[in-house]
Amino acid sequence: MDDIVTNTPEYSVSEIAGALKRTVETAFGQVRVRGELSGFRRHSSGHWYGCMKDASALIDLVMFKGSAATLAFQPEDGMEVVATGKLTTYPGRSKYQIVVERMAPAGVGALLAQIEARRLKLAAEGLFDVARKNPLPHIPRVIGVVTSPTGAVIRDILHRLADRFPRHVLVWPVAVQGEAAAAQVTAAIAGFNAIAPGGPIPRPDLIIVARGGGSIEDLAAFNDEAVVRAAAASAIPLISAVGHETDTTLIDFASDWRAPTPTAAAERAVPVLAELKAALAMQAARLDRAAARAVAQRRERAGAAARLLPSPRSLLQLPAQRADDLFDRLPRGLSATASRWRGRAMSAGAALRPALIAGRRDRAATLLAAATTGLDRGARGVAARERARLDTRSARLRPTLLLNAVRADRARLDQAGRLLGSLGPDQVLARGYALVLSPTGRLVPSAAAAAAETRLTIRFADGETRVTTGTPVQGRLL
Repeated sequence: MDDIVTNTPEYSVSEIAGALKRTVETAFGQVRVRGELSGFRRHSSGHWYGCMKDASALIDLVMFKGSAATLAFQPEDGMEVVATGKLTTYPGRSKYQIVVERMAPAGVGALLAQIEARRLKLAAEGLFDVARKNPLPHIPRVIGVVTSPTGAVIRDILHRLADRFPRHVLVWPVAVQGEAAAAQVTAAIAGFNAIAPGGPIPRPDLIIVARGGGSIEDLAAFNDEAVVRAAAASAIPLISAVGHETDTTLIDFASDWRAPTPTAAAERAVPVLAELKAALAMQAARLDRAAARAVAQRRERAGAAARLLPSPRSLLQLPAQRADDLFDRLPRGLSATASRWRGRAMSAGAALRPALIAGRRDRAATLLAAATTGLDRGARGVAARERARLDTRSARLRPTLLLNAVRADRARLDQAGRLLGSLGPDQVLARGYALVLSPTGRLVPSAAAAAAETRLTIRFADGETRVTTGTPVQGRLL
């Protein structure tokens, strides 16, 4: 027994592990394995780790960073995939594994089922509602394009814009395929929306997200949930132009307008400048014709209305005739009017009684005499002026104005009479005063003047009393 043990070769652990590794890699140098992903996760280093399993077995897998960058879809647990790579062992854990170089969904049906499930989820959230979509600007000033800067897509878009309506174009370069594509497209859409209006970089009025055609795996970035949410949240109107006419991605549902091709997106973004100029010229011509037609119609209507109106000469004939008739009748009318007023004046003068004038003159004389004895120098002057005015008016009286003058003089005399009555001596005497007069009838104004007289006459309101200077005078001397 000891001899048998002694004859068996002795290996170290590392030698056994290396031998197993070489054996497995030689026997299974390149394999394609189909199975369901489980525990598939990305390490901070960028490598992916997990396992593939079926109903009765499990195998570990690793996908290094360089190979993971070529993934055209987002691997998820439970997804059935076909992994291509090398079978090897991992001596540090005493296990075998497959180093995956390429990975693809097990079938188009599985990938489509995943996309459809995502579409239903996002639709239920309302991201595809028509009410959320923004209207596209008719003529955008600045257009932002999210695409690969080196592909034919950007050249087609720029060429089409230059042919139709040259605009300012901002290109945000992104990867349109691979693991990093979804994150870059999402960042580009958000970046265009983050540009402040009026800043050094112009804010786009329209965004075009474009990519050429490809398989469903090649277009996987545009089915990514983050890209779809960014497109739905864009405040700037967005056109999706991913793939060819038959290709449909989830970003098409979230965009404000879907173009079947990138060229069609450029055509939808701007109108044709030449067509706009032609349309403006046509509208200007129509406006000119309409204006000319309106002027002609109004001229025709004015002419028709003028023909229905009488001529200016005929309108002036009747007034001219009436003016001539009035001109002929005017002298006769003036003569008749003057005769009528002359007769009325003469009748008034004849009816005026001379006795009335004499009575007024006598009354004025009486009032003047009374004022002379009882009023001061101012009152006598007023009466004298009134008499002189009366004499003047009497001298100038004409038959046509006699009646009015007499009425005015009568009013003035009545007023003077009332004034004389209120200011005359009779009113003063009625209040208990008396007038002291000299024998000659002059007013004695003071006691010294009274002492110089031998006889005095005292006038009361009800009569006069004569006294001598030797007799005391009761009362008050005025």
